[in-house]
Amino acid sequence: MKLLYVASSHFKNSNDNFNISLVAKSKKTSEDREYELQEVAEELYVYNTLAFIGKNASGKTTAAELLDCCYSVLSDFRLEGKHYSYDNVDLDMVFFHEGYLYRYITILQPDDSLGNKAVFTNQHIYRKKYYKSKIKTIFGQDGFSELTGFGVLPEDTSLVFFVLKKRATRAIYFDGFGEGADTYALLFKAMKNYKIQDGLFLNIIRIFDENIKQIERIDDHNYRLVFQDLINRTVSDKELLYLLSSGTTKGILLYTLMVASLQNGFDLIVDEIENHFHKTLVENMLSLYKDKSVNRNNATLIFTTHYCEILDLFNRRDNIWIAKTNPKVYLSNMYEDYEIRTELLKSRQFYNNAFQTAVNYEELMNMKRKLME
Repeated sequence: MKLLYVASSHFKNSNDNFNISLVAKSKKTSEDREYELQEVAEELYVYNTLAFIGKNASGKTTAAELLDCCYSVLSDFRLEGKHYSYDNVDLDMVFFHEGYLYRYITILQPDDSLGNKAVFTNQHIYRKKYYKSKIKTIFGQDGFSELTGFGVLPEDTSLVFFVLKKRATRAIYFDGFGEGADTYALLFKAMKNYKIQDGLFLNIIRIFDENIKQIERIDDHNYRLVFQDLINRTVSDKELLYLLSSGTTKGILLYTLMVASLQNGFDLIVDEIENHFHKTLVENMLSLYKDKSVNRNNATLIFTTHYCEILDLFNRRDNIWIAKTNPKVYLSNMYEDYEIRTELLKSRQFYNNAFQTAVNYEELMNMKRKLME
């Protein structure tokens, strides 16, 4: 299963028909096929990496959360525990599964209880066989036939269940805030669920703090920490959070999820990927998803960032979305919506404000003048 397209209306503060395509649009060179793209079906390519970039409050997180919303429906067939409203959200997604294209449409409503669950209303599922000769019209209505005759499900469960049938991790969303003292319980749960070897986990730990010799789980709230020759004892989750830096804690968790993604072939969505991480670590993450000897199961790294230099590592432009607000959030695609000089670094063009994403220097100067009064 691979998500190919999503569109929504009334989702958070986004424009109506807020849409994201994950299918490669521009020319596909042999180098792109090797490092930038993965082939889902014959001549149907999606990206190894996909980025949303923009200034503060531009809507990058809205885009990431919309994808997380769709993957939650595709993974768990339910939506619950999200911090955004489900009220009257139109959701339209296209995904590829076992030789077919499926289009799923629904209108979300909030559950009447206090459980913060979505109710799926006006649900429809359409299907058509994928043919490479019709690659340019895969999102068009032609050829789709509605599937009917499904059984009855609870109103908080999506009809996608009848297509995909089994719950599975299809993506994980890392929002960058961390889980506080629960981070390490989540970390060891991920290691168990995704069968990450202890030796690989130790490698991840040493990337972020070479002074840590070992972290072993005793129970959900207690761990054995070996830290140089200074500490070799049992500590609580709160003590562990205090003893290690927030960057180390978040970094270990994110890299563990990245390893799980690469080994199991599910996508990883990261909000503000550069937060708390050294530039080299971010570049390393991108390189691992581009390397087919590592990314053997077609995982995709989807991320938001303020750090436009990261985009100089992208050979393509169609996998870069620029988020803006006016007054609601909308997206533009670097390949489709801009005429830019391909010989120039993408970061240089951001700094030259080619995409109208520059910081408001006039307001910065106004603040400076007020401070000088």
